[in-house]
Amino acid sequence: MNSKRILSRSDRVIGVFDDLLRSAAGHGKLPSVRPYPAGEQEIEHLNPAERKESAALMRVNHVGEVCAQALYAGQAAVAASPDVAELMRAAADEELDHLNWCEQRLRELGGRKSLLNPVWGGGSLVIGMLAGISGDKRSLAFIEETEVQVCEHLNGHLQRLPENDLRSRKVLQQMRDDEARHAETARREGAVQLSRFTKLMMKIQAKVMTTIAYKI
Repeated sequence: MNSKRILSRSDRVIGVFDDLLRSAAGHGKLPSVRPYPAGEQEIEHLNPAERKESAALMRVNHVGEVCAQALYAGQAAVAASPDVAELMRAAADEELDHLNWCEQRLRELGGRKSLLNPVWGGGSLVIGMLAGISGDKRSLAFIEETEVQVCEHLNGHLQRLPENDLRSRKVLQQMRDDEARHAETARREGAVQLSRFTKLMMKIQAKVMTTIAYKI
């Protein structure tokens, strides 16, 4: 007899909030599954201005991964289909790798994480739940559009990085490849088309977040 308990939607929601609180407090974070992309890249010399710019960009990317973890967790918690919930959890595992990589690169650069990470994470969790409640196909569409915008954002950062910051570049290139795959998976699994207004609001929200995170 299978004694494994099947969690209700409310159980999953409570679990997600518990995980978010633990993460915000610095407890319970899991290690990366995949190796650090910059692990074999020779450590470069960056002058103070280059180091400051790279650290600011990686702080923004770290915030993005905090948001991605919370977003996927919120969507998985309320997904109607177990298959969609599992897809969200699998993507979240890769986003956890990204989160750890960004944090490691921040430490190497002598940078700091955003002081508003609990705010970014909490807001993204609520957005993820709202997207999930709207239906699995719209939830998948939200993931597709989010990842498309993230790829554009990462391409912009790859252009802005100091030319000789090859370690940060390795990290961002792997992240971009993963995000593109997440978008394609969501599309293949039945994502519907979001309205232009929704896409615009998502862009505006992301712009506000990245602008603030660059400084704070």
